[in-house]
Amino acid sequence: MHPPSTGFAVDTKLPLEIVAVIPARFASTRLPGKALADIDGKPMIEHVYRRAEASPVVSQVIVATDDLRIANAVHRFGGRVQLTSPDHATGTDRLAEVATTLSCDVVINVQGDEPLLDPRALTEVVAPFSDSSIVMTTLCKRIERQDEFTNPNVVKVVLDRAGFALYFSRAPIPHVRDTQNGWPPRYRHVGVYAYRRTALLVLAGLEPTPLERTEFLEQLRALEHGIRIKTVETSYDSIGVDTPADLEHVRRLLAAPTAN
Repeated sequence: MHPPSTGFAVDTKLPLEIVAVIPARFASTRLPGKALADIDGKPMIEHVYRRAEASPVVSQVIVATDDLRIANAVHRFGGRVQLTSPDHATGTDRLAEVATTLSCDVVINVQGDEPLLDPRALTEVVAPFSDSSIVMTTLCKRIERQDEFTNPNVVKVVLDRAGFALYFSRAPIPHVRDTQNGWPPRYRHVGVYAYRRTALLVLAGLEPTPLERTEFLEQLRALEHGIRIKTVETSYDSIGVDTPADLEHVRRLLAAPTAN
């Protein structure tokens, strides 16, 4: 039986060595080369790097890429980069290759297409590791709008009473049969992950699973293999750059006088 609800309360004092890794590839179906897209005079990968670097819990940031154009761009702005195999099917696999060369306790997977990353989100995602039983974490945010709930591009997550993920889906879950009873809290997944280094290496060595292949969601591999994912509710709102329209939106936001 799982423990009573924790209300997402977590200890933020972390005597751990934490490394943020940013998997980055040049190929993208909808926006090729987006990691190098110019935003306010800098490539997008630099914006992501600087924001991850600003987190007080991170000891170092590494870009993991198989593309020399991205590697050279990172070198030019003084960042650290590691070339990885071109054969990786997922970002998790690329992350794990870098993790084999590290001696840290925790690895954070930072999405390379989120130039508005809030450094506070990294503090939140690693906070549960003060509990030695936690091996994998991620973030979630309350869904406030119905169009988010029904959008298949918005990944939903349902949680148990202790804040562990029960399931992730592109479908609108949970289904409410009788709205007279009201809606339970509904959450969307915010795609920042953290792993104990040892757990990441185990996960990357596991076979892709049926639900993972069906939903195209890597985190389902962990759940299907019995790896529990602790979820932390956040107020951080990510903006991923997947299309030219997304890129223009982010450019406008970062060019605004109030951009941070």
